[in-house]
Amino acid sequence: MNDISESTELVTVESGALPARETRAGGGTVVPAIVAAAGGNAMRRFLEFFAVTIDNPNTRAAYVHACRRFFAWCDRREDIEELADIEPMHIAAYIRGLGKDFEKPTVKQHLAAIRMLFDWLVTGEVVATNPAHAVRGPKHVVKTGMTTVLTGEQARELLDNIDVSTLVGLRDRALIAVMTFAFARIGAVVAMRVEDYYANGKRWWVRLHEKGGKRHEMPAHHNLEAYLDAYIVAAGIRDGGKAPLFRSAVGRTGVLTEKPMHRVDAWRMVQRRAADLGSRVRIGCHTFRATGITAYLEAGGTLENAQAMAAHESPRATKLYDARAMRLRSMRSSGSRFRVPT
Repeated sequence: MNDISESTELVTVESGALPARETRAGGGTVVPAIVAAAGGNAMRRFLEFFAVTIDNPNTRAAYVHACRRFFAWCDRREDIEELADIEPMHIAAYIRGLGKDFEKPTVKQHLAAIRMLFDWLVTGEVVATNPAHAVRGPKHVVKTGMTTVLTGEQARELLDNIDVSTLVGLRDRALIAVMTFAFARIGAVVAMRVEDYYANGKRWWVRLHEKGGKRHEMPAHHNLEAYLDAYIVAAGIRDGGKAPLFRSAVGRTGVLTEKPMHRVDAWRMVQRRAADLGSRVRIGCHTFRATGITAYLEAGGTLENAQAMAAHESPRATKLYDARAMRLRSMRSSGSRFRVPT
């Protein structure tokens, strides 16, 4: 059950979101009181749902948060005393309430978490039916990606502005470069080991372990090679093997630890680097993945090749990152030196 305990620690819950009544199971894991009241089998199935059915740690943390938030809402209702009291109308009312405070994708994710949890409880004979089965979430059709995208000049300016006289600066530049030139998700980048940057013939390659257990390998861009080489040599980790490639720092000392960076730390680093350039619009780690794909397509690359390089299952997913037309409209209406198009 340690997996559940670890994932719960990653969940950030807004004030007042958690119920006043919860029970701690083995390993210190928090179980909603309404689930604990249903008995040991219910508690076990609740814990197993997250530990067994969800492999991705980010998805697991999001689903833990969604389910605990729902049961917090149930805990405040007088007409719900046990799991069997939860009906479709309750879940429908909860989902409508979420829609007032959250965007549609978030609402749909919460509903999916609740529906999947109750499916698991039904198969475990904890409850007879799934009250979320008939509840429909908000319609949400995405045709244009919403990720902020930089122009090639803006991306170059951001990279060139990093102070690489420090080891942390070399690390940050290399990390951003992997996201940009290898179209990599931040989760895959911070999970890289030293051995995931390796020689293959005359070229150096990067190996990424993407979501869904995908192992993705591609040749490194010559700029990416230069940035990674500079960082690895300065850090003295060329023979690190299975050791983390991108390592966390000890406060502001500039000294790197033996532990890998967390994706949240990487996000904060990106915010600082963007702020150094006076950006008036916040960018995120996914910005560099979208920027790399868009730059590749602008240079004449095909959608099919971009799909393969980004490890997307469908070209429709890759198309969402193609911000060429959207960026052109933004550039025409903007004269700011570093105004990030949205």
